[in-house]
Amino acid sequence: MNILIVAATPFEIAALRAHLQAAFVQTAEHQFQKGDVKVALLITGVGLPLTGYALGRVLALEEWNLVINAGIAGALSAKFSPGSVVQVVTERFADLGVEEADGRFTSVHEMGLIEKGQAPFDEEGKLHNQHAQGFGFLPQAHGISVNRVHGTAASIEQLKHKYPDAEIESMEGAAFFYACLMEKVPFLEIRSVSNFVEPRNRDNWKVEEALSALNKTLIELLQSLFASY
Repeated sequence: MNILIVAATPFEIAALRAHLQAAFVQTAEHQFQKGDVKVALLITGVGLPLTGYALGRVLALEEWNLVINAGIAGALSAKFSPGSVVQVVTERFADLGVEEADGRFTSVHEMGLIEKGQAPFDEEGKLHNQHAQGFGFLPQAHGISVNRVHGTAASIEQLKHKYPDAEIESMEGAAFFYACLMEKVPFLEIRSVSNFVEPRNRDNWKVEEALSALNKTLIELLQSLFASY
């Protein structure tokens, strides 16, 4: 069984790496083996372009039984407080489009530059994880991915009006979904909430708590997968 764990930065999965170094045999800089199970780590860099490029290269070179995107994110919904860990089941490129003269945002799907329903998108421009139902161990959330995270009351209100179902904001998720869907590999996106999406105030962020919860979940998931394999 080949498992690929994808993160934007090394610090987001540092505790997981330490666990793998202790519990598995390290066979390469970013690869660990235990019996017939191989776990590889891929650090893509922050953002949609870097994630898409790095993941596309790796998926093209080797077959994977499961690909997991792990990281921290901001919550647009009050039901996910800092420290919560969720499984993101839908994603969309939330700022891929144009700003109109009156300030409204029009997506590439609404413009017709990507046809509505063109695979792997649905009619609304969403990306769906069809494998999500097989992993019911976490609350499910709907994600959006952006190149610029939102930090003013006005932009956040506009975002929520545009995408009322959006619950989690990240800078990589949609690129991860797109690459996995195009390559037809089973995947999961697991995000731990570090902050609410609100007027930017780093003092309110709970990064350490989010990282601890994220890595605990990842380790438990690997142990479960290893036991059932």
